[in-house]
Amino acid sequence: MPDLEAFIRGLPKAELHLHIEGSLEPEQMFEFARRNGIELPFADVEAVRAAYAFSNLQDFLDIYYQGARVLLTERDFHDLALAYFRRVAEDGATHAEIFFDPQTHTERGVAFATVAEGLLAAMEEARTTLGVTSKLILCFLRHLSEEAAFETLNQARPYLDRIAGVGLDSSELGHPPSKFARVFAAAREQGLKLVAHAGEEGPPEYVREALDLLRVDRIDHGNRSLEDADLVKRLVAEAVPLTVCPLSNLKLCVVDELPSHPLKRMLRLGLKATINSDDPAYFGGYLAENWISTAHALGLTRDELVTLARNSFTGSFLTPGEIESRLVEVDLYAAAHAPA
Repeated sequence: MPDLEAFIRGLPKAELHLHIEGSLEPEQMFEFARRNGIELPFADVEAVRAAYAFSNLQDFLDIYYQGARVLLTERDFHDLALAYFRRVAEDGATHAEIFFDPQTHTERGVAFATVAEGLLAAMEEARTTLGVTSKLILCFLRHLSEEAAFETLNQARPYLDRIAGVGLDSSELGHPPSKFARVFAAAREQGLKLVAHAGEEGPPEYVREALDLLRVDRIDHGNRSLEDADLVKRLVAEAVPLTVCPLSNLKLCVVDELPSHPLKRMLRLGLKATINSDDPAYFGGYLAENWISTAHALGLTRDELVTLARNSFTGSFLTPGEIESRLVEVDLYAAAHAPA
């Protein structure tokens, strides 16, 4: 339905679950490798795309970390992020909260400042030239140690006035949220917002740990929360945002097919679900494509789409006043595009 697709693209929305390293397109990978003098284990762009055949999260992470090797300079991080912002602006987003994985880079000898300065410069450029506001979320790699996470938080200290929060990503199974309870407490004391990947491959108990031990403000993914009725009731009662990533779930075999995705059920249960792209270069779609594909697969109504847009702002880390102004924009757009 072209009219539905146009409605989605024009609908003001925010993206809350985007790994900036996961927006590295094969063409960018080759461009950055060329200018940085790095040899890639792929003959061409088509070979890279052919390698994007994942059966699980770990298969994806293996090539994800390999691709990140081409990111070395402030210019690389700036160009990577600005390319993402241009795409997400075309998709109707007016705000984005992006994850970055400093440990992926500092372990290769790239300074934390190099990563941060490049990303922050792109964020400012996106605000002034595209009208897209953004916030930066530092993610700890959960397959590494708590000690390494503390070191990363310490490296971030000069930038904490420009970093909105901390998160937890990478291999979920075998690395429960409880492993990082102390570093999350330290981040909370610094005034940072808290998020964590939980309930993607890990069990509902990981979601409970993220809520109880990490005291997160929102849950990234959270699909498996639906296996626990009491947990669902709690998430609804506490209005905990879930940053759901449909095409990522499909690509990583979290769901067998998009029509079986639980997003519509989440909405009907009263969960504060949102739609996001996760690692769009690897998973086959940026923000609007996730919205459009999911809307078609699940038969989402216009009211449900508006709810998802409102959720994306009420689940964000914008100030209450900023959220209210964004909700007005959503409601005005919906009213102006109501069916005749």
